[in-house]
Amino acid sequence: MSSVRPVFYVSDGTGITVETIGHSLLTQFSGFSFITDRIPFVDDVDKAQEAAERIREAGIRHDARPIVIHSIVDPAIAHLLESSGALMLDVFAPFINPMELELGAVRQSRVGQAHGIVNFEAYHRRINAMNFALTHDDGIAINYDEADLILVAVSRAGKTPTCVYLALHYGVKAANYPLTDEDLDTDRLPPRLRPYRKKLFGLTIDPERLCQIRQERRPNSSYAKPETCRREVAAAEGMFTNERLPTLSTTHTSIEEIASKVMSTLGLQREMF
Repeated sequence: MSSVRPVFYVSDGTGITVETIGHSLLTQFSGFSFITDRIPFVDDVDKAQEAAERIREAGIRHDARPIVIHSIVDPAIAHLLESSGALMLDVFAPFINPMELELGAVRQSRVGQAHGIVNFEAYHRRINAMNFALTHDDGIAINYDEADLILVAVSRAGKTPTCVYLALHYGVKAANYPLTDEDLDTDRLPPRLRPYRKKLFGLTIDPERLCQIRQERRPNSSYAKPETCRREVAAAEGMFTNERLPTLSTTHTSIEEIASKVMSTLGLQREMF
């Protein structure tokens, strides 16, 4: 069978949760090229039929049985998806029976229930955290009094996506500070960060990977030159060491892992939405 496998994340909601779970599952298997696609809001028969046809066509195109990782709770919709011939993986299935036995209650399957707003206080905290992350992105705002944490790194090391993830999934007010050439001329913290030392977490990255990322953003610029990347990363790491800041490399680390490590290290506790 082909090493190229089409994978679909299918949900009656946004599909973000099932995609996160599915991605973690796929990373456990090497030697395959997974071509992934997300099909959200499959909440009626017509949409299920369209999704099944799309999945079936992908299998024919790649000459490989598709894999469908889903969170569909309506049996009729799940049955239609199964008609595509794909391997069906229900992310809820392993947990339903143990939960029913433990709680002495039967699952009540309701479409979209897992994606609705059930806690308005938590929802507003998440929105406020998101606004905070955007306002305090790349040093736009420098008042960090309300920040739960501040990520410090050179440009393009993964600060912004991590802050956004922390806001959306945990309601954490995460700011980030980009180290400039002026900051990197010394091995001490920039003055504006010193009052917030306990909130700081340093991110670093392999210079060659940083060069690739910057080349995509500003091709053939001095900003993307290998020597620039090496110099900035070395200076940032020197600063983190001298200031004894907790640090993590983002080179081979997912955003989910970065967020978890940052929160654990800084002792932050938030419920996941």
